[in-house]
Amino acid sequence: MKKIKHIVFWLIVIGIIMLLFSTHVIAEEPFQRQRQLMVENIKAEGVISLDLMKQASFDESVLNALSKVPRHDFVPENQRIHAYENRPIQIGYGQTISQPYIVAMMTDLLKLKKTDRVLEVGTGSGYQAAILAELAGSVYTIEIIEGLAKQAAENLKRAGYQAVNTRIGDGYNGWEATAPFDGIVVTAVTSHIPPPLIKQLKPGGRMIIPVGTPFMTQSLVLVTKDAENNVTTRQIVPVSFVPLTGQH
Repeated sequence: MKKIKHIVFWLIVIGIIMLLFSTHVIAEEPFQRQRQLMVENIKAEGVISLDLMKQASFDESVLNALSKVPRHDFVPENQRIHAYENRPIQIGYGQTISQPYIVAMMTDLLKLKKTDRVLEVGTGSGYQAAILAELAGSVYTIEIIEGLAKQAAENLKRAGYQAVNTRIGDGYNGWEATAPFDGIVVTAVTSHIPPPLIKQLKPGGRMIIPVGTPFMTQSLVLVTKDAENNVTTRQIVPVSFVPLTGQH
C-alpha cells in the first residue's frame, strides 16, 4: 500500500511538471512564430539598405540571433503584443527599443566573431545587448539612466544573458577599464563621434553610431580603424534616434 501511494505521489508530481512545461510551450509558441515572421520581414525589407551596406544579404548569424532572442522580454508588459512589429517601442524614461530592422543592420555592420569584445553605449531595455551576446565573446553595456539600467539588468538575467556586463554611467566616455573593443555600437544620436570611443576601438575594429541633430537630420555612420590606427567613416542610411545624454 505504501509503495502504491509513493508511485501515485510521483505520478502526480510528474503530471504537474508536464502541465507547467506544456503551458510554457503553448504560451511561448505564438512569440516564436512572430519572431520568425519578424526575421522574414527584415530579409524582405533589406533589399535597398543592403545595397547601401555594400553586401548581398544580412549575415545568417545575425538573423539567427534575432530568431532566438525573446524581444517580448525586453518591452513593457502592456507592449508585448507589439514586441515583434518592425518599429521602435517606448520603454519608459523617454527612451525606446530600436526597430528590429535597425538592430539587424547595426549588428551586421559590426561583423562580430565569437572571440570579440564589444561595447554598447545606451543599454535601453537590454535587447541589443542580448543580440550582441549571441554573437560576441564578451559584451559590455552602459546606460546613464539608473532606473532603465536596473530594469535592463533584470531583463537580461531573466532571458538568460547573465554574462552581459552592465554598468550605470555616461557612455560618451566609454568603458576604459575593459577596452579596447573589437566593436562598439552606440544606440543614441550624438553631434559628433566621441573621441574616447575612437580611442577605445581596437585596430581593425568597427563602430556603428548615429550622428546628427536630435529629432532632425541623422545618419548611421560606420567607423573603422585600421592596423595603423587610421580612422575612416562612412554614412550608411538616414536614421532617427533619441539623443545621447550626459556631460559632453
